[in-house]
Amino acid sequence: MCGIAGIINFNCAEEKQNLLGRMIGMIRHRGPDSAGIYINGPAGLGHARLSIIDLQTGDQPIHNEDRTVWVIFNGEIFNYPELRQELLDRGHCFYTHSDTEVLVHLYEENGPEMFSKLNGQFAIALWDKTKECLLLARDRVGIRPLFYHHEHGRIVFGSEIKAVFADNTISRKLDPQTIADIFTCWTPLGTSTPFLDIFQVRPGHYALFSKDGLTERSYWQLSYSFPEEESRSVGEWTEELEELVKDAARIRLRADVPVGAYLSGGIDSTYISSLVRNNFDNLLSTFSVSFADEKFNESSFQEIAVNALQTKHHVINCHNEDIGDIFPKVVWHTETPVIRTAPAPLYLLSGLVRKNGFKVVLTGEGADEIFAGYNIFKEDKVRRFWSRYPDSTFRYRLLEKLYPYIFTKENEKAAKFLTGFFKRGLQDVDSPVYSHILRWHNTSQVKTFFNPDFIADTGDLEQFVSRFTSMLPNDFMSWKTLSRAQYIENTIFMSNYLLSSQGDRMAMANSIEGRYPFLDYRVIEFACRVPVKFRMNGLEEKYILKKAAAGLVPEKLIKRPKQPYRAPISPCFFGKKSPAYVSTMLSEYAVQQNGYFDDKKVTGLIKKSRNQNGKLLSERENMALVGIISTQLLDHLFIKNFPQQIDCHAEDMIIYND
Repeated sequence: MCGIAGIINFNCAEEKQNLLGRMIGMIRHRGPDSAGIYINGPAGLGHARLSIIDLQTGDQPIHNEDRTVWVIFNGEIFNYPELRQELLDRGHCFYTHSDTEVLVHLYEENGPEMFSKLNGQFAIALWDKTKECLLLARDRVGIRPLFYHHEHGRIVFGSEIKAVFADNTISRKLDPQTIADIFTCWTPLGTSTPFLDIFQVRPGHYALFSKDGLTERSYWQLSYSFPEEESRSVGEWTEELEELVKDAARIRLRADVPVGAYLSGGIDSTYISSLVRNNFDNLLSTFSVSFADEKFNESSFQEIAVNALQTKHHVINCHNEDIGDIFPKVVWHTETPVIRTAPAPLYLLSGLVRKNGFKVVLTGEGADEIFAGYNIFKEDKVRRFWSRYPDSTFRYRLLEKLYPYIFTKENEKAAKFLTGFFKRGLQDVDSPVYSHILRWHNTSQVKTFFNPDFIADTGDLEQFVSRFTSMLPNDFMSWKTLSRAQYIENTIFMSNYLLSSQGDRMAMANSIEGRYPFLDYRVIEFACRVPVKFRMNGLEEKYILKKAAAGLVPEKLIKRPKQPYRAPISPCFFGKKSPAYVSTMLSEYAVQQNGYFDDKKVTGLIKKSRNQNGKLLSERENMALVGIISTQLLDHLFIKNFPQQIDCHAEDMIIYND
């Protein structure tokens, strides 16, 4: 794991070394172990290294035999030993034992077609000196980030936006359209980012930049266009799943440093840890976060997993004030507004991992998305069933199975509200976004806190849906309804939120690499082929994964009610120890000066929170609060107070001038 940055300028010669030093300095948290720069003609590449494989000779940039191809790389290629042997057999010579060097030789053999051969998580920048062409690429699902600014024959790119902004000739402004989208579906769409004229390479894509311009192409697409193999039994499917996930975990243990694991107390992380503990490593160290607020605490389930696996376990306890205190750091690393505080405890968790001497952890992320583990998938199924008889007096009561804690005698008012919420648009079953439109509608209500002038040209929910549906695959509507819902969740929520704000950014903030066995592309493609009835059986989520986990994972964890990962919100900012920055960021003056939000509505929200001892009861108000705070912080950190100088640790930097 590392951080990459670079400049290609076909217009004119420019001094690159100092700028590359600043760019790398901005992201040294991603790679504190060493740094390197390559400069040749129009090209400048920079790299900050977190050494995990080939600790002695794996420093980057790395080149081919005649130094005509240079690469910088963030991530891991898990099948590199097999690829290396194939390339050796074809006559290529290696001067390191790293996975990075495989890339330059694979490019020599295959050009841009190389990416389909990689099993890994990566952001790659490769410079072909002979062709004067830059190749940028991201892994299939976007585990590793890659951003760029392109203008007039010049491109500046980096693992994080702050590396791009190290070039002070690039303006820093928030993009109203993307901010509005984030306050609708939590994330940007397509190549957009929260900042104007800063773009991201999309997951499963590569971009070519030459004197002829910039083009982006897809090399992999998530698809459910598979005929269901009805003749195969659940046992046969389960056996294949076990072998695939076990192998995915095996190759993700490839490292020259110790590998630990996150253990949340759910089936996903416990299954991964069980596979590792039983097959590969008898001294597994695991890490988890607990909450002082019992509504969010899962420590009792974590203890069950630890006792069953007998791992060396480490826990960090998270208090409300901890979340409030570190939230500015969270925004600095996420580089985006967020409408949940959930990334903050994960920042603390990765700090715990680093404190205990680890650089790599396996995690269970991705299982809910590929095996249909969220309530949103169940809601879609219930609503479609209900829609056939919308006046039914019992079909809607299936919602009780999803939310039993709401449908109680004491909660009649809340249950009535929830029923009304799910009945909205009940019969619009032909909508491509039927599964998600209610959630988007609910979240988009938060936009009422915006200054109307700021979002004047961003469009309403209908226009958002139109833009999103224009990006869907041509055969999308021919898929099963569950597959459609999963595709939307995977391409919006998973790539741009789960793997970014809660994944890469919170881990790399503490120089920790997360690895995701469930997101091995072989496992994903397998999951897309699994019949719907084995992904969700009735209203039982992750049916096939539970079958595979039986005997490995304690039964109490397999049968426990689904509890989505969440963290406290309003008490973190308006509790007994309210952080000083909150009053500053939410002051009437600051809100007016920035112009993003309606200062009167923000003041009303603050007053309501303070009157209720920091406890906003509605989900919408909590989303609004954290969204407003994070947007104000984003402006403060990136627009008004972006650091112009930062220590790039030039003393440990290797410089290649070809």
